[in-house]
Amino acid sequence: MPTYTKSESLFQEANQYIPGGVNSPVRAFKSVGRTPLYIDHGTDGHVFDVDGNEYIDFISSWGPLILGHANPLIQDAIRKEVEKGTSYGACNEHEVEMARMICNFFPSVDKVRMVNSGTEATMSAVRLARGFTGRDKIIKFDGCYHGHADMFLIKAGSGLATYGESGSAGVTKGTAEDTLVATYNDISSVKKLIQAFPHQIAAVILEPVMGNMGLIMPREGFLQELRELTSEHNILLIFDEVISGFRAAKGGVQELFGISPDLTCLGKIIGGGLPVGAFGGRADIMDHLSPNGRVYQAGTLSGNPLAMVAGIAMLRQLESPGFYDELEAVGARFEALVQEAIVPYGDKLSFNRCGSLCTLFFKSGGVICNDDAKKSDTNLYARYFQLMLDQGVYLPPSQFECMFLSAAHTDEDLQRTVEAMSTALAKVLA
Repeated sequence: MPTYTKSESLFQEANQYIPGGVNSPVRAFKSVGRTPLYIDHGTDGHVFDVDGNEYIDFISSWGPLILGHANPLIQDAIRKEVEKGTSYGACNEHEVEMARMICNFFPSVDKVRMVNSGTEATMSAVRLARGFTGRDKIIKFDGCYHGHADMFLIKAGSGLATYGESGSAGVTKGTAEDTLVATYNDISSVKKLIQAFPHQIAAVILEPVMGNMGLIMPREGFLQELRELTSEHNILLIFDEVISGFRAAKGGVQELFGISPDLTCLGKIIGGGLPVGAFGGRADIMDHLSPNGRVYQAGTLSGNPLAMVAGIAMLRQLESPGFYDELEAVGARFEALVQEAIVPYGDKLSFNRCGSLCTLFFKSGGVICNDDAKKSDTNLYARYFQLMLDQGVYLPPSQFECMFLSAAHTDEDLQRTVEAMSTALAKVLA
């Protein structure tokens, strides 16, 4: 049985200086009823905590480490660049190459602007959509998470054709009133909002594959219907592919389903593990950004050379012939093992996968929307999480987060994980 003495001591000290002891809430492990781990280092598909415990890692830094930890080509690129300097507040050649590569990966993107986080990317994309259309309101979907900008911290109101309600203190009533909330996988909910607020909606923004209530797939035809509906009403369609970009497929969910959004938000993988974000889309929209247009957006560290070289080293490896076939094989292998392991439990569990993203829900009958996900038994998940951790498997510390597979996960990793899963489920669901 592993011990966590040093992690527990560090968390106690952290609480003296950091709100809640963490710099991002999910790290607090509150939903799984324990104190967080403090990670010392990672190698391939594994991480090691400060107490010396080793884990098979299915968080992958919440997505960017699709090649695993300490990838030698990414580390070498960072080492070479850091010898030159760390930041200039000026243009550098690497940001040009990164922009070209993103446009090649995502045909819907004619031009792209680099930023420093997924939140900054989505926030800026919405401002651009408002500036381009001259409209104020946006539609988001209940359960989709787009970062912590005020406009996104809105939950569903009392009815489909009503204003959203703030889900966080500090968000003004006016901001909430400009954010309308629809139901994922229910196109009628979007139609009702458009009818209720004609010629007022600038954009519809969504995770085309939901990744922040666990993994939830779009029903057949949903994304196509959304594309047609937004085009009909001159509303911009924004895909938040910060999580799904490069993971659902090489060109994200839009490649997988053949949909071209007007704007795309990216992050995670394009920084190779360093802080980064980006948003891009049609040239006529993007040219409304300053300095060409009147929509202002700026950032001292945007296009930071260290993040750019790390991301370029990452994307070059993803471009390798056969990479995505091999990654899909890892995902398919894991799915087959999981499905076999959960057979004894009938319909007590649901499993969703898309590319290298997946979630095991402690809920029967499948999960196709936020309301389904919220019916999951979070107490059972918390027990399951602890049992898996004690067996050396590091899962997301929340029922409502994706597992992230990587190309560095071996068949042995997958087999060991499912063996641990079988042991844990037998105890949790006995």
